[in-house]
Amino acid sequence: MTYDTLMLWIGQFGYLALFFALWLGIVGMPIPDEVVVMTGGAVTASGLLHPVPAFLLTYLGVVSGLSLGYVLGRYAGTPVLERLRKKKKMDKAIEMAEKLNQKYGSLALIISYFFPVVRHVLPYLVGMNKMSFRRYALLSYTTGFVWTFAFFFIGRLTAGHAQEIGMLIYSYGLKLLWIPLALAAAWGLVKLAQRKKLQEGGSIGAGEQRTGS
Repeated sequence: MTYDTLMLWIGQFGYLALFFALWLGIVGMPIPDEVVVMTGGAVTASGLLHPVPAFLLTYLGVVSGLSLGYVLGRYAGTPVLERLRKKKKMDKAIEMAEKLNQKYGSLALIISYFFPVVRHVLPYLVGMNKMSFRRYALLSYTTGFVWTFAFFFIGRLTAGHAQEIGMLIYSYGLKLLWIPLALAAAWGLVKLAQRKKLQEGGSIGAGEQRTGS
């Protein structure tokens, strides 16, 4: 599936296109998750989709795809991992996922979100290791929310350049992690400043009314 096909899907199927494009990422969709999530944000900035339902379906697509990996790892075990090893360029991702899992344990789920492909492999490994679904969901779904929000938001900011910037972040991984995080932090500070300004304006208005009376 090409980027143009993704946009065609979004035009035809709307929110569901975002969900399925991310849910199918577990089987190796040609378009990176980063690009899909950022595109979801971009189409809300253009007015094609509404932000809240688009974000929710995008988030559900991300966590559903990774949860499928957990379920396959837990109940299918080693055969699934061996089948993954046969896929092109998967050996390095599997090796890195195994190292992260050995070094950081459960926390590897959080770290893996910021490494393309590796985040799809980790759920298989923790599923094979019989991590409880409750613990998996707590770590993966919480991190997934933050990760999805960051890329969705940067997609809204970059709009028509979502594909190019998404591919850049996908290619460099953690080296460019500061970009979405910095933008998310800047957005939070702007909102906080606006809220404070409104509160101060309300306080001044109330003071003027008391003085006039």
